[in-house]
Amino acid sequence: MNIKKHIPNMLTAGNLLSGVMAIVFTLYAGRPDIAMWLIVLSAVFDFFDGMVARLLGVSSPIGKDLDSLADVVSFGLAPATLVFRGLEGLDAGNYLNYGVFIVVAFAALRLAKFNNDTRQSTSFLGLPVPSNALFWIGAAAAIPSFGLSIGASATLITYLVLTLVLSLLMVSELPMFSFKLSKEPLSHKWPQLVLIVVAVGSVVWLGWFGCSVTIIAYLLLSLLPQQKGEKA
Repeated sequence: MNIKKHIPNMLTAGNLLSGVMAIVFTLYAGRPDIAMWLIVLSAVFDFFDGMVARLLGVSSPIGKDLDSLADVVSFGLAPATLVFRGLEGLDAGNYLNYGVFIVVAFAALRLAKFNNDTRQSTSFLGLPVPSNALFWIGAAAAIPSFGLSIGASATLITYLVLTLVLSLLMVSELPMFSFKLSKEPLSHKWPQLVLIVVAVGSVVWLGWFGCSVTIIAYLLLSLLPQQKGEKA
């Protein structure tokens, strides 16, 4: 039995299980703080499964499909559940709160599109699904403060608009850079370096909301000319 070929799939399974547990901690344990860390853990698994598969030379169609399934749960459904719970805390029973789950359908569509798009070998077209998740982690953490400052109704409208915007960005043709390892000199990777600095500074200063700020910075930096490229 060749254990080596199963290692990437085991990492992908870790991504999926972390996403599932994030949903459980959000809805049943009442611990969105733990759920946020579990989504981050899913992102760590997601980063390493593709890297390990390439290093070991064991990429497979099954692994690709499993990765997409895990990403829909961990970076679509789990963050949407976090936001839903936050909105329910402001206005329980409002059927419009369910609108945030639209992002799950677009995450699935983005992943299906990516799996059949040969143009994304070194960068992305459209917002990557893990980036979508990081944005919503920060946005979910900010719901209580938004509710206090602008009210429940305005918060709901704001988050429904954000749901539409993020959903469309995921399936857009916007070129976005990736962090895939390459032999390019650091001078060609200045957007990645700037984003790392912004991410660290934002998270240290703003806590979880810094994740949302980081993704906004990622979008703005990606408006600059970039190469085309890789992972969903």
